Amino acid sequence: MSQPYNDPEKMLKMSQHPEGLAPEEMLVVGKSVPHIDSIKLAMGKPAYTADFILPGMLYAKILHSPHAHAIIKQIDASKARALPGVRAVLTYEDIHPVRFTTAGQSYPLPSPLDTLVLDRKTRFAGDRVAAVAADTPEVAEAALSLIDVEYEVLPAVIEIKDALKPEAPIIHDEPDCSGFEGVYFPQKNIAAFIKAEAGDLDKGYAEAHRIIENEYRVPQVQQVSLEPHVCVTWLDEDDRLVIRSATQVPFHVRRILASVLGLPEKQIRVIKPRIGGGFGGKQEIVIEDICALLTLTTKKPVRLEYTREEEFTAARSRHPQILYLKTGVRSDGTITAMTMKVLATTGAYGSHSLTVQQNTGARPLSLYRCENLRFEVQVVYTNRPPAGAMRGYGVPQGLFALEVHMDEIAAELGLDPIEFRQRN
Repeated sequence: MSQPYNDPEKMLKMSQHPEGLAPEEMLVVGKSVPHIDSIKLAMGKPAYTADFILPGMLYAKILHSPHAHAIIKQIDASKARALPGVRAVLTYEDIHPVRFTTAGQSYPLPSPLDTLVLDRKTRFAGDRVAAVAADTPEVAEAALSLIDVEYEVLPAVIEIKDALKPEAPIIHDEPDCSGFEGVYFPQKNIAAFIKAEAGDLDKGYAEAHRIIENEYRVPQVQQVSLEPHVCVTWLDEDDRLVIRSATQVPFHVRRILASVLGLPEKQIRVIKPRIGGGFGGKQEIVIEDICALLTLTTKKPVRLEYTREEEFTAARSRHPQILYLKTGVRSDGTITAMTMKVLATTGAYGSHSLTVQQNTGARPLSLYRCENLRFEVQVVYTNRPPAGAMRGYGVPQGLFALEVHMDEIAAELGLDPIEFRQRN
């Protein structure tokens, strides 16, 4: 069936007379445009990562830490390796340590390099301890129960404000972590720090007839995409590593894994099929590294898929925040000064810690006319599951707090909240 947007004559006419087309001559506006892969999806044809099955494919499972903060004193995988059908078991002892960030972001990398594929220290309940590849998912699951791990449990930081206490345990005390100089202070549990000002804040508050301040909290939220994190890896006929992944950032996956695996980028091919929901949660290298290492170890195709429980305990989420707002206003509703201070947690690792919180202040505060502004944020490490990108990328947290704050100011001044906003 011929479609209007594929009609060369109409395309030419539109380019020559972009403002002179009648509604019936429009290419897309007002038309029912078929979704490119609608027929394929309706017929149930392979479209997603999990639809892809290779001969001889192995199934991977991950052993997660039961402790929020612990050192692995000893790990014995001999029983798991001896189980019939098990093809590989990986622990931190089997992997060359390369620090990286799981955040799929461009250079210069704004997130700290604070992650290992498998580490001797676990930093949240759900952190990776070991990985298994076996002939069936059932054998892989059984192998996990045969891995003996002796932990030294450490004090944990769960509440956001506790991370900054002098007696708080240091979550990233390893010397080879690195981040942006001047904003990254892991010895104080700070993954990112931002401070920005405009105008004269003291003058702005001095001109105010009233000063309203309050604190607001935004919880940790999971994206809950219908499709969980899933990945299939194999070696092609030229021994090139192929990664078929439900990812939002295929080129970042290739670049980061090249460094982690010690391979040139040309030896890695990433295939991103249709995604069953991402919303930022798949702007991350969550399982591709483990899956790829198991393929390189076994020389076989490997599939790794998170359960729904793992999505909540071991994937990524929205950054929880505590937001403090202080605003000076005149009696007529004119805003004279505004301060936003944010205390956020990135969880156990610093994924997207700096850039998400930048948006928390930059976008909401720019909506209102005010010459005197201050934005300050501390993003702290805690022993919670890591946060990362999520739809809105830090802005929903700031907007929620700011708009509730504006309603409170309007109520204090006895103004209609819409009228108050129109004035500002």
